[in-house]
Amino acid sequence: MREILLGYGIFAMYYVLTINTIYFGIILFSFKEISKILKSTTFSKYKSLSGSNNVPPISILVPAFNEELTIIENVRSLLALHYPKHEVIVVNDGSSDDTVGVLIKEFELQYYKPTSIKDVIKTAKVRGLYYNPDYPNLYVVDKENGGKADSLNAGINLSSYPLISSIDADSLLEEDALIRIARMYMEKPEEYVAIGGNVRIANGCKIENGVVKNVKLPKKLLPMWQLVEYMKAFLGGRIGWSSVNGLIIVSGAFGVFRKDYVVEVGGYRGGYPGEDMNIIIKLHRHMLENNLPYKVAFCPDAVCWTQAPDTFKILGSQRKRWGRGNLKNMIEEGRFMFMRPKYKIMGWLTIPYNIIFETLSPYFRITGLLALIGYALMDMSGWKILLVFSLINILYGTLLGIGSMLLEEIAFQRYPRIRDFFKMLIYTVLMFFGYRQLGILWRFLGHIDFFRKKTSWGTMVRTSFNEDKKSA
Repeated sequence: MREILLGYGIFAMYYVLTINTIYFGIILFSFKEISKILKSTTFSKYKSLSGSNNVPPISILVPAFNEELTIIENVRSLLALHYPKHEVIVVNDGSSDDTVGVLIKEFELQYYKPTSIKDVIKTAKVRGLYYNPDYPNLYVVDKENGGKADSLNAGINLSSYPLISSIDADSLLEEDALIRIARMYMEKPEEYVAIGGNVRIANGCKIENGVVKNVKLPKKLLPMWQLVEYMKAFLGGRIGWSSVNGLIIVSGAFGVFRKDYVVEVGGYRGGYPGEDMNIIIKLHRHMLENNLPYKVAFCPDAVCWTQAPDTFKILGSQRKRWGRGNLKNMIEEGRFMFMRPKYKIMGWLTIPYNIIFETLSPYFRITGLLALIGYALMDMSGWKILLVFSLINILYGTLLGIGSMLLEEIAFQRYPRIRDFFKMLIYTVLMFFGYRQLGILWRFLGHIDFFRKKTSWGTMVRTSFNEDKKSA
């Protein structure tokens, strides 16, 4: 039994080291790509595009459910974007709070029957459309509850422009975010089918009229952990995956898409979390199966600021939902692309990596740790193996975190103070003492929820960008 436990424990150790090694390779791709991004940004004339008629118009879709505390700041930030031609479509998904009411009051909207909304994609019943000619590019759709994906599809039905952008209602775009993505899209408009923006944590920042005025690190524990986690995922991960056209997700918080291709693949999948990953996988499949040239890209200098959960309850609910969505997507879409040559990088690398090292990760990590602990209890010398493995894992993970922070410092410098760098470094190390383990557990519990056919989003608490009051 000791040999079995030791053997499986060592297998789990190599499994974790393999994950870190692959991620190290992805970060190297990110470092290689960041120099190109810097040159492109430095020598491009993206600022002049804000007044150009050649910039493609964009329909911004904002699904909203119980967002009365954040929706006004969100809409203000979107209306203030430096972009020549865009429309903002807020879709109220049957909120039980006063989301529609605060919008009507703030922008003096009038009710209209939803006869102008096309039925391109089936959605839950639309109850009405709200509009004020004084805000000619703002529309509010009020519909029955159908979920985030259903709200996005309703927004697509009303949208007028060839590009659509999905924005979370608790997020704020920087004024030049759309222009920066448009600059990238205009380089190869015939190929780009989706471009994701960079999501940053707004907790701790000073925000006025929907604009981040002063960037600061979060003061609370959980948002600070999420900040270094997001930095690793977006800068360390997505830049690298994008460079090989293997990006599997464009964050639901901020992304831009070719509307025609989104409609061709049937729109967003409703009834289940993970719609942001699902739409990207479907776009990859559609383009590859039809031998169409395409690219799914990441634009790291197009920034969206979002609120991070600051309680274990809300964060756990979010991560379990992500776990359910990932498992659903791998079963529903990923298994058909797994190791199939016609799907190229997606079939040979992205999908296998996600199935083996993301979806199945909780099972190998939890059982491997239990095996090592069991071996250590049966043979006291086993504690040395467990300790060495833990130290290697922490060291490797810290190096990956430092790599992401270096990417941040080289390219963006949003946190220029030396003490900010050391604070992020400290939290990168502290993540291995409880936070990472909780993340693995939450993902496992999300899988249990999936097999129990739980499809709800769970309780989400929103905090006003400028106030401390909360609403459920």
